[in-house]
Amino acid sequence: MTTSRAEAATPPAFSSIQVPDLVGVVEAQLQQAILSGRIAPGERIVEAELARQMGVSRAPVREAARRLESLGLLISRPRHGFAVRTVSPKQVNDLYEVRIQLELLGASLACTHATDAELAQLDARVDDMVERAEILSSPERVALDLDFHFAISALSGNHYLHRLFDNMQTEVRMFLALSEDSYGDLKALAETHRPIAKAMMARDVGAVEHALRYHLETAKDHVRGLFTKP
Repeated sequence: MTTSRAEAATPPAFSSIQVPDLVGVVEAQLQQAILSGRIAPGERIVEAELARQMGVSRAPVREAARRLESLGLLISRPRHGFAVRTVSPKQVNDLYEVRIQLELLGASLACTHATDAELAQLDARVDDMVERAEILSSPERVALDLDFHFAISALSGNHYLHRLFDNMQTEVRMFLALSEDSYGDLKALAETHRPIAKAMMARDVGAVEHALRYHLETAKDHVRGLFTKP
């Protein structure tokens, strides 16, 4: 039997079903649990239990764990599966050494390339951080903190620098998430970004580098101190 031209032109009765990125959903939940401290450094990832709680098979949990391993949040141990990485003072030093140099270069370039309006937005960001410091959750405060630094990197106008800085964000977020609650005055912590914003608005590269280096060196010493064994 032949098919008529009219029948051949009839659209299908059903549209294709878009399968969600199940691994991505599992990865996002697992990452949030690690960054919020609900799964502590050194704790083992029990794939079967996570799969049961999320209502999925173990396969997407295992693949999500592999992705988080590539981001530096998990480590794989032979015959023991995955565990949340622990943090050593040397790892803090190594990360901040690179972060400081990248941010100093990015801020210097931003002083040259950014518009006055874009630089003024940095001070507005600090206002927002201070105003909401005591009402936001710790993960939300960490996100605002990183957004401030990420904005400076973006204003550098250097695509490669910004991409390198972006690649560091997950590990930086982890370090901050593990240490953020140890600060006392949350408004004062937010205000530590103010000298950077003011120097950026003035396009004073020397002042920017001084303020930024002081800010990041202080953060490095604080985070490192938390992970130094007595």
